[in-house]
Amino acid sequence: MLRTFRIGGIHPPENKLSAGKKITPLDLPEQVIIPLGQHIGAPAQAIVKKGDIVKVGTLIAKAGGFVSANIHSSVSGKVNKVDVVTDASGYKKPAIFIDVDGDEWEDSIDRSTTYIRECGLPSKEIIEKIAGAGIVGLGGATFPTQVKLSPPPGSKAEILIINAVECEPYLTSDHSLMMEKGQEIMTGVTILMKAIHVTKAVIGIENNKPDAIKHFQQLAKDFNGIEIMPLKVQYPQGGEKQLIDAVMRRQVKSGALPISEGAVVQNVGTAFAVYEAVQKNKPLVERVVTVTGKAVSNPCNLLVRIGTPVRALIEAAGGIPENTGKIIGGGPMMGKALVTADIPVTKGSSGILLLTKQEAKRKPVYDCIRCAKCVNICPMGLNPTFLMSLTEYTNWEAAEKNNIVDCIECGSCSYTCPANRPLLDHIRLGKGTVMGIIRARKS
Repeated sequence: MLRTFRIGGIHPPENKLSAGKKITPLDLPEQVIIPLGQHIGAPAQAIVKKGDIVKVGTLIAKAGGFVSANIHSSVSGKVNKVDVVTDASGYKKPAIFIDVDGDEWEDSIDRSTTYIRECGLPSKEIIEKIAGAGIVGLGGATFPTQVKLSPPPGSKAEILIINAVECEPYLTSDHSLMMEKGQEIMTGVTILMKAIHVTKAVIGIENNKPDAIKHFQQLAKDFNGIEIMPLKVQYPQGGEKQLIDAVMRRQVKSGALPISEGAVVQNVGTAFAVYEAVQKNKPLVERVVTVTGKAVSNPCNLLVRIGTPVRALIEAAGGIPENTGKIIGGGPMMGKALVTADIPVTKGSSGILLLTKQEAKRKPVYDCIRCAKCVNICPMGLNPTFLMSLTEYTNWEAAEKNNIVDCIECGSCSYTCPANRPLLDHIRLGKGTVMGIIRARKS
């Protein structure tokens, strides 16, 4: 019997419209806009100014703290300005604007297609290379990878878990990467194992990707200590705590980190980026993005330079359909509506979803009928309707006591609510407020 996590979960329609589509490199835009805050933690600090000439891979912003990440130019050309841009959150954030002129790369980057399996570097140098390359979690959370690979004193990793689940409906960027870059991903996994001093890794893949499971099981025969674990399709299995439960049968306690149960979790796309950083000296300057939707004429998986306007990706997929109601950054469950198609692709951009007007229309909201469906499906064991009420009444003390900060914002509660109540919208607001109170208290 296939494993999955043991608390809550749902199975929304998968709608993997772009599954099986080859990764297609997107043409370079005329200008890229590279935000300085593409990761959890402190924004990077710009080290270039207007008029500077850069190449692909040139360091343009240094990490702004321990939890932060370097940022590199994804194109060659001239810095137009350091200004602000509206990002996926809808707020103005600092960014570097670069006018594209050709496609010249830094000489240190190995651009050959030669596969390099062996890595002779010790753990410390691996982590330094990953930090230097600006690698972050590519599953959406964008946590700086070098921080995850450096457990706090007293903590020790037992196992590396690779998140190849891609449970979010519509998205297929990870699936396409697994099918085309399997060897490189496997080597990236061995590098990550070496970095955290473990001898065992598990790659979790949901069983709606039988081709990827078969491909990786074949590859794993040549790699020691790596197990491929097919998993039952269950959303949100891509959540760290849910994946740990599925793989290890351990549940991470409220407020604790995965390392408390001996696990380090990395996304499959991050494993590939680690391979390129360590074996090819290539910083994170591009990523695979799914562009999809039921009305999109050409759902596809594109290899996109960081900073490319979302509009260019949509044009490559056939343009914006006339009946488009919303453009979502990410998938339908955890993604957020974009205020404009001109925002830039960032390290955390896994997908662009175009919803029709009918799909995007909110249904009438009714009073809670106390059915407890939201409670039964919450993968964190929370009471979403209660947390929504606490937020509405600004009872932040009770919201904190009832673990509102444990919410992983998966949207399962809103999806399953028969009264169409905007549970996640309120919980997200309450969670942000409570986290701010906690930070202020600590400082």
